[in-house]
Amino acid sequence: MPKKKKTSNKNLPASKLPAPSREEKIPLHKMSDITWRIFRIMSEFVEGFQFLSQFKKEVTIFGSTRLSEDNKWYKEATKMGELLAEAGYTVITGGGPGIMEAANKGAFKVDPKKSVGINIELPKEQRINPYVGSSHAFYYFFTRKVMLAASAQAYIYFPGGFGTSDELFEMITLIQTKKMQPVPVVLIDKNFWQPFIEWVENKMVKEYHTVDMKERKIFKVCNSATEAMKYIKTSKERTIF
Repeated sequence: MPKKKKTSNKNLPASKLPAPSREEKIPLHKMSDITWRIFRIMSEFVEGFQFLSQFKKEVTIFGSTRLSEDNKWYKEATKMGELLAEAGYTVITGGGPGIMEAANKGAFKVDPKKSVGINIELPKEQRINPYVGSSHAFYYFFTRKVMLAASAQAYIYFPGGFGTSDELFEMITLIQTKKMQPVPVVLIDKNFWQPFIEWVENKMVKEYHTVDMKERKIFKVCNSATEAMKYIKTSKERTIF
């Protein structure tokens, strides 16, 4: 009977990643245990910001982990990474599969040094795609999330799920509340994002008045990597938050 092929966790969507086993979790039986966990969190922030400080002209790209190589938007994300690297930008992703892999792939083709992954640690390996030239792994999802939010002078969002939407709303909120400098926030694929745009404009802006039209204009929508580059080229390097 043939042996069952062992599957790798490296290219699994985040929702399908294995949970840490009991022995890998830091026990929290007393206050000193919590203190040591805080030190671990602090070290991840310090190491993360040191890692990011070595790059220039960063652009962060988000999108679904579930889109395969034959998907239209995987191909467009590859083109996006390539165009950015050719223009001298550093492409930063979460280092995983799908759109992240595609963007890294395009940048890696031009210059491996322009392809960066901020990835997540798994119990026995790192979750990272093969097109990442430089990477840094994080144990905690939330420290990694801060690094992705602090990493760039422009942010690009391809079609994605809850994680992509979460990153998008966080970036819009940081700009809206003036907690970070205004930077280009670009959504790619008008067909995918149109229901979201209509909800914001019709419900938030017009009906409930919870957002004004000026805030709606924080993000732009386009249909191609070439069109997105027009917005990216208007960006300037920024300080963190």
